[in-house]
Parts: sequence; C-alpha cells; structure tokens
Amino acid sequence: MIYIRIFIFLVSFSCFSQVVNIETLRKPNDSVKWTGSVSLDVSLIKNTNDIFRIANKAHIQYNTTINFWLFVNDLNLQKIEENSLVNRGTQHLRYNRRISDKVKWEAFVQGQYDAISEIGFRGLIGTGPRFKLSKNDNYRFYLGTLIMYEYEKASSAIPDRIQQDVRGSAYLSFSLYPTETISIISTSYYQPRIDAFNDFRFSSNTSMLFKILEDLAFKVNFNFFHDAFPVSSAVPETQFELTNGLLYTF
Repeated sequence: MIYIRIFIFLVSFSCFSQVVNIETLRKPNDSVKWTGSVSLDVSLIKNTNDIFRIANKAHIQYNTTINFWLFVNDLNLQKIEENSLVNRGTQHLRYNRRISDKVKWEAFVQGQYDAISEIGFRGLIGTGPRFKLSKNDNYRFYLGTLIMYEYEKASSAIPDRIQQDVRGSAYLSFSLYPTETISIISTSYYQPRIDAFNDFRFSSNTSMLFKILEDLAFKVNFNFFHDAFPVSSAVPETQFELTNGLLYTF
C-alpha cells in the first residue's frame, strides 16, 4: 500500500507561467518503483480587498529499468475580489520505454486551460526519442526531439477560435548534483509549428533544491515563457514565474 504524505504549508511567490517542466519531476531511482510529491497552498486575506489563492501540485511516478510512467496535476487560482489574476490547470501523463542505455522512447498526452492567456482548452499528444548525453550520475544531460499534435480552443472571450497544428518539440535538459544537499535542474524547450517556423514557443525552467531533511527541501524555481503568436494581442508574448517554497517528497 502507498501512503501519501502531504505537506500543506507551501510558501510561494508567483507571477505567471503556462509550462509544467517534466524534467524537474523525474526522480531517477530504479530501486524504488513508486515515488511522488504533493504540495498545497491555500491563502485567504482580508484588507481593503478580498484576496484568495489556492494552488495544488501533485505528481506520482512508477519507474523500472524498462518502463517509466509519470502523472502530473498542477492547479493554480488567485483572485482579488472577483478578478482572477491567475486561473490555470494542467494534467500531464508521460510514458518512457528504454531502448538502450542512451536512448528512450517517449509518448505523452496533456490537457490544460489558462484563463489569463485566454486558453479555454489546449490538448497535446506527442512522441519521440530521448537521448542521454552523459553517464555521470551527478551531472546528467538529456536531449529530446519530439513531434506533437496540438488542439487549441480559445476562451469564451474569443468565440469560435479553434486551431489545430503539428509542432516540433526539442528540449535540452541538465540535472546537476554538486553536493548531497543541492540539486540544480534546468530545461529549455523550443516548439515551432512544422509548417511555419516563425510561429514558435520557447520556454526555460530552472529549479534549485536545498535539502533540509531527508524528505524536505527548500525550492527556488524560475520559469520563462515566450509565445511568438499568443491567442490574442491582449496576451503578452513573454511571461515569467518565480516561486520559492518547501517541497515534501515520498
């Protein structure tokens, strides 16, 4: 039986993001098949305004020498009075199968919504190879080259806008473990439309974890996101997010 231990006091400061960086969630451990983490942040503030925030991030993975499964759930809602500053959610399921010591084959499906970016629903499905560029367990480098189908429906603010595209998704990732208590994980994604390379998305995520206890760490995370053609002109092309918090894993 799996006991999920929840740490519910997550301290964070965020601006904006649309990206869930899967690389920060992979926990390489072939001896333990089931791993995961859960965080929950709830805030209610009353002053000159009514401020409400709830954020939930959870992931669980199953890992063997051949197969790897990962599920991610990421929800974030922030409101001042009746105005939403952030209202987004993402669910992501990914499968890897080992082909050799250096190559794995990946497949994933993802669904998300983002009210601020006027995305009513965006669905993704993709597949492709993942290459391990380094054998050192303390310094890991990976390259992924995938192709994905995207279905995107705008929010109700932009009625009847539906877009279907095929995009490439190339990413470079590294994980550094300079000491037993410090981890640095960074991934950069480039996702152009296959039929129009000037329509691209670029994102970069960097996380630093400082181990406090055996299963508890302090985390600093920076997300950068650029969309050359967002859903509407009212949505900024460039967005970013900075978070600091505590992460409890099991």
